[in-house]
Amino acid sequence: MSKVGAISDSERICFQSVVQRFRLIQERPDTLREAFAHLFRNRVSYHDFEALKGVSFVIRQGETVAIVGRNGSGKSTILKIIAGVYRPTSGGVKVSGKVSALIELGAGFHPDLTGRENIILNGLLLGLSRQEIRSREQQILDFAELGDFIDSPVKQYSSGMYARLGFAVATEVDPDILLIDEILAVGDAPFQEKCLARIDDFRQHGKTIVYVSHSLASVRRLCERALLIHDGVLCADGSTDQVLTAYDDVLQQAVNA
Repeated sequence: MSKVGAISDSERICFQSVVQRFRLIQERPDTLREAFAHLFRNRVSYHDFEALKGVSFVIRQGETVAIVGRNGSGKSTILKIIAGVYRPTSGGVKVSGKVSALIELGAGFHPDLTGRENIILNGLLLGLSRQEIRSREQQILDFAELGDFIDSPVKQYSSGMYARLGFAVATEVDPDILLIDEILAVGDAPFQEKCLARIDDFRQHGKTIVYVSHSLASVRRLCERALLIHDGVLCADGSTDQVLTAYDDVLQQAVNA
C-alpha cells in the first residue's frame, strides 16, 4: 500500500488522492476449450474501470462517519481499502489502530466449521490469543443469541444468523476502528436496535466508526459527519444533514435522467 506522511495521534484514517482501478474482462468464454483458444490467440478483451478517482479525506479518532452514495459508487471499495483487502492503484493511505470489519455477509467464516469454531477462527484473524477469545466467548454467544445453532456448521445459517454472529465477534474484539457495510439490513428489527445500541456505546467510548448504509434514518441517528461518493468521486464532505441534502439531489438527478 502506498504510504502517506506521518499523521497526528488524533487521526485514524487518511486517504490522499486514492485511485482504485480494476481490470474488467469484457468477453467471458463459455467453455474451457474457448478459454484456451482465447489465451493462445491473445483475443481476451478487457477495459480498466476506476472505482475511485483521486479520493482524499481524513477521519479522526472518535468520529462516526457515514459514506453514502448510489450502488456502485465506490463506498464498499473505500471500506475494503481501509480493511486492507485492496491495495490502492495509486495515492496514499494511512490507517492507525486495530480494524474490525463487517463488509460482506459471511466474510471470514469457514462454511464447514461451526459457529463456535468460527468465533475462534475470527478471533485469531483479528489478532486475539486463544485465551482472549475464550474469555470473550460467552459475551459473543449472549449477543448473537443463536442457541443450539452455535454448534452447527455456518453453511446452514440464514443471512440473519450470519449477521448476528459476525457483528457479535467484530464488536467484542474491542477494535479502534469499526467498519460496517449494510450488514445490519439483513437482521430483524430487535437485532438492528441491539446493534445500534452497541454502536452508540462504541461512540461513547471514543471508537472510530465508518458506516455505509442506504438507511438514511440510521445514518442520521449515528453519524455527525458524512461523505458522498458518486461515480468514484468524493462530491461532498460535511455535516450529515448537508451531505444527505446533496445526496438527495444526486438521487433526483438519477430519477430525472
